[in-house]
Amino acid sequence: MTDVRDILFRKIAEKKFRAVLTAERSGVFCGRSAAITCAQALGIELEICKNDGDELSHGQRFANLLAKPKQVAIAEEQLIGTMAKACGIATAARTAVHLADGKVKIVSGAWKKMPPETKQMVRGAIVAGGAAFRICESPMMYLDKNFVRMLGGIPAALAACKDFPDKVKVIQIKGITADVEEETWQALNGGAGVFMVDTGRIEDLRRCRTVLETSGRRGEVQLAYAGGVKLTDIPQLTEERLDILCIGKQIVDAQLLDMKLDVVQEESLWG
Repeated sequence: MTDVRDILFRKIAEKKFRAVLTAERSGVFCGRSAAITCAQALGIELEICKNDGDELSHGQRFANLLAKPKQVAIAEEQLIGTMAKACGIATAARTAVHLADGKVKIVSGAWKKMPPETKQMVRGAIVAGGAAFRICESPMMYLDKNFVRMLGGIPAALAACKDFPDKVKVIQIKGITADVEEETWQALNGGAGVFMVDTGRIEDLRRCRTVLETSGRRGEVQLAYAGGVKLTDIPQLTEERLDILCIGKQIVDAQLLDMKLDVVQEESLWG
């Protein structure tokens, strides 16, 4: 099938043009490696003056490229696509981290729900924004509600981990197998290291925290919270004496960071 661009550009097909990439709103840059790989595959000369995690300002030119007309046209479709979403996620993650003001660790584990081909991009963007994509940096075992149900409850689920003494046990507290207080006691007695209150209800977080504080072992474990958390909720939640705040869709579903590609000059006229 004939590509109409081959017809449109046939008289100038071998000319080369300079083009620039410009950020159309402020944010955090991400996607450098993917963009360079894309440019190499297209046969485009690309220079990017930003590294992942660097700040972008509105109207800032952050890259320039040299390419033939058809390559320029394809680049506008593909090159921006390697960066715009990643930059949007990184920007949302950075916003969350700033709102947390160092009081809690920001985590976004929702990358697991993304299509397999985008998981690496999403994880990299979360990190570029200064957040984490894992609730725990140490080797861990995450026992979610379905593990708990299948293994017969929180005590049985934690007992099943006896062959992994060096792994941190992360347990979901949801008030399903018992009330929140009882689940918290069971998890505490079973050796859980991270308590994830994944209900989206602040009252459940407070009930879990009260048990941990009453036990006198609050300093031995970490308390996490998740469930429909919005960026605007962060300042309030940082006052709830928790350690980890998990934010899903508000980070991984962040809007693209708008950027544009503009041809500025034919190569022979450059400089």
